[in-house]
Amino acid sequence: MATVTRENIGLLNDKITVKVAKEDYLPSFEKALKTYSKTANIPGFRKGMVPAGMIKKMHGQSVFTDEVLRTVEKQLTDYMQNEKLEIFAQPLPLPENDARQLNFNEPTEYAFAFEVGLKPDFKVADLAKEKTTRYAVTITDEMINEEVDRLRLRHGKMSDPETVTGDDNVLNVTFTEADEEGNVVEGGIKKDNSLLVKYFAENFRNTLHGRKKDDAILVQLNKAFDEKEREWVLGDLGLDKHDAAAAGKFFNMLITKVGLVEKADLNETFFEAAFPGKNIKTEEEFRNTVKEESASYWNKQSSNHLQHELYHVLLDHTKIEFPETFLKRWIQQGGEAPKTAEQAEAEFPTFANQLKWTLIIDQLVRENNIEVKPEDLQAFARNQLFSYMGMPGGGEEQPWVADYINRMMQDRKFVEDAYHRIQTEKVFGWAETQVKATDKPVTVEEFTKELEKHQHHHH
Repeated sequence: MATVTRENIGLLNDKITVKVAKEDYLPSFEKALKTYSKTANIPGFRKGMVPAGMIKKMHGQSVFTDEVLRTVEKQLTDYMQNEKLEIFAQPLPLPENDARQLNFNEPTEYAFAFEVGLKPDFKVADLAKEKTTRYAVTITDEMINEEVDRLRLRHGKMSDPETVTGDDNVLNVTFTEADEEGNVVEGGIKKDNSLLVKYFAENFRNTLHGRKKDDAILVQLNKAFDEKEREWVLGDLGLDKHDAAAAGKFFNMLITKVGLVEKADLNETFFEAAFPGKNIKTEEEFRNTVKEESASYWNKQSSNHLQHELYHVLLDHTKIEFPETFLKRWIQQGGEAPKTAEQAEAEFPTFANQLKWTLIIDQLVRENNIEVKPEDLQAFARNQLFSYMGMPGGGEEQPWVADYINRMMQDRKFVEDAYHRIQTEKVFGWAETQVKATDKPVTVEEFTKELEKHQHHHH
């Protein structure tokens, strides 16, 4: 009779030894040989008429090896199921196993050893006890005015005046890197851009008034732009906004076109163009809608920020031990191509973090009955389609939309990706209800700084 024994060889690391006796594998070996002789194609013999001895001589060893290993594998699988072993990946055969010991002419008892990494028991960090902050961005009148202006410009009419007359002129320009005398820097930056006159620093704008197409002006970035717009221009030129030297660079700015946008009038045609289907009649309703849209945008950003915090809390404050030696060996052997011990060592921290996160998610999903339903997947596909097409969600469903969704539901990779994303979203949604976050009103600038702090933290 086959026996399976298990011993502990390290933290969450066990060795399982499977011993099989002759009677465990011989019957199936004989049976496999018979099947083989019925189907073997050997020149000079009719099918099914090949003598058993000959089959045994030619194929006995390989059939024997297969059958012994199959028996071992079945014993191992049954054992793990009966013992309800929660393991990582799959069992790794130990180097001491040697299939060359198998000899079909002298069948005997064989032992094969495997190493398994056991999943740890752990408690997920208690979110109710953690200190977290939920930022509430204050929507100011000034923000609403800016957004109303932006929408009026976006839906306005463009004309081509001769010269620059005021802040609402649009300039198409080419920036060419130069020295302070205006000589072009060899191999320097050259980039086209389109800017409203009001993006330039206030005391620089006079220099632009009265300018025409094909005029060139030498500009120094830190003189021509105030901080907020300068960061944006630096980014566009491929320079680092935190680098003071970059802000001091000179550029020849060639005006390639002067335009003027006449802002759209505040009437129903414009309201409909800006917010289709919302049926806005008055300027007051329009401003309220702008305010709601801004508030919902910033709430989403604030929620993302809180979830980001929760991710770190769950990861940093949940203690999980891992069978490290097993996992490193698994990294070496478990992939497509074998890896060296050094490679495994280098990959391990990232690998362990991902593994930890997966275990945390699995546990939260189990303990809180978080499930992803078919209609969640369909809604995900629909929203993705609408955002690709730039269409607002809701409204009448077209037959082609349903066709698209059905097609995506057949795509295994799409379904798997969507499933993970929805599951993670639901876990975070649940996590947000567990924390006792302190609400903190902030300005857009303060909130943006807070976000930047986090990004630096990650690079």
